[in-house]
Amino acid sequence: MNVLKRKIELEGIVLSDTVLKVDSFLNHQIDPQLMLEIGKEFSRLFAEEGITKILTIESSGIAPSVMTGLQLNIPVIFARKRKSMTLINDLLTANVYSFTKNETNEISVSNKYINEDDRILIIDDFLANGQAALGLIDIVNQAKAHIVGIGIVIEKAFQNGGQILRDNGYRVESLARIISLTDGKITFLSEQTEEDL
Repeated sequence: MNVLKRKIELEGIVLSDTVLKVDSFLNHQIDPQLMLEIGKEFSRLFAEEGITKILTIESSGIAPSVMTGLQLNIPVIFARKRKSMTLINDLLTANVYSFTKNETNEISVSNKYINEDDRILIIDDFLANGQAALGLIDIVNQAKAHIVGIGIVIEKAFQNGGQILRDNGYRVESLARIISLTDGKITFLSEQTEEDL
């Protein structure tokens, strides 16, 4: 997705060989026009899957998920990381370790929002080691719902999360796949490189 790649090149800040900061348009401040284009692209990629709901994790996955839900005219559910007085009973939960924050969070979704008839599209902002996606998969599996695929805005293809998910049979569609952040330079996996893999 060229518009996303251009945005990453212009505004992304490489903090290390493994950390990319994109808080000017995705993780803190949100570019609504870019999110709309992302929603259209995910909608196009998964249009034939009969999706009934989108599942994401708070908070950076919400904007691209809502825009995708708008395009597909379906609800968006987000797993909460924080405890809530209103979200206490009949919960689907999973533990998710964040390498960036070096902490484990219990994520929760009310079981009344996902059932075994649902066809779920999981969406998240980043895919690195795959822990958030695996936590969301766990929640969907607890509800006995069906996962149609996983949409990722930015995949760090040099880390193992994408490979783990694909090896487990999940369809993963990443809009920008980065193969290196070495020496402060962002290098994308090109279409040609992908065909060679």
